[in-house]
Amino acid sequence: MKKTGLTLVVPVYNEIQGIEKTLAHLRKIQRDADFELEIILVNDGSDDGTEDLLRKMPRRKGITVIHHPINRGYGAALKTGIKASRFPRIAITDADGTYPNDRIPEFFHDMVKNNLDMLVGSRTGEVVRIPIIRRPAKWVINKLVNYLTGIKVPDVNSGLRIMKREVLERFLHLLPDGFSFTATITLAMLVNGYIVTYVPINYRKRKGKSKIRPLYDTLNFFRLIIRTVLFFDPLKVFLPVSLLLLLGGFVLMLIQVIFYRNITTLSVVIALTGIQLLGIGMIADLVVNKR
Repeated sequence: MKKTGLTLVVPVYNEIQGIEKTLAHLRKIQRDADFELEIILVNDGSDDGTEDLLRKMPRRKGITVIHHPINRGYGAALKTGIKASRFPRIAITDADGTYPNDRIPEFFHDMVKNNLDMLVGSRTGEVVRIPIIRRPAKWVINKLVNYLTGIKVPDVNSGLRIMKREVLERFLHLLPDGFSFTATITLAMLVNGYIVTYVPINYRKRKGKSKIRPLYDTLNFFRLIIRTVLFFDPLKVFLPVSLLLLLGGFVLMLIQVIFYRNITTLSVVIALTGIQLLGIGMIADLVVNKR
């Protein structure tokens, strides 16, 4: 692995409408960059003609195309590109023309100058074209992440970012094969105290059809966010739930004593469940700290 330069990984799945324009733009960025820029395109089992187009493309220095025989997922495509990379810093972007890829050289210089572990293009610029159907779930996920990390995160799952390869490799076994890859690496780095910076960017309307399934992928985001925090800081999840159950159980006991002169099994079970969850959380926290 070379010590300088940048690897740009681009997952590609059924992007026949925009891949040629995106690739031409990336090649221009590559030519104009004042550092060595390697581009790795990972075709993730496309079946709309994208694969044929990429296979017929003339071989060019600095551009590598890797093909998955079947669709394995956004995160799986990124992992393939990361494992094939030559440089210690890895950028990712999408193939649909939504991100301002011309800012990648600027981000790379910021990474090097400030020795950042990750720089994220936050979709909070002047022009942001996120579909309305995805905004409520995105807002809820952001609020959950802000609570679990204790940090205000402007964009949890932006697909334009640069990361240190050595940090990525520490968490690669935890990162999912689906769209939750970016949210999971964000949580992993923030919870473990790595240096992460967010830079506002514009976000254009995509070319072609979105691959995100709003309901399924949103539920999957929630599951992976909670799982990731449990892995690194379990008390963030266990403590509020256990205290809520304890408080609910004792309040119910108090009401029953005042009005009915009796305590039912339900209130006792709720309070004991809270105590048990608190105990499990403390044991999990000890395991995490020892690890």
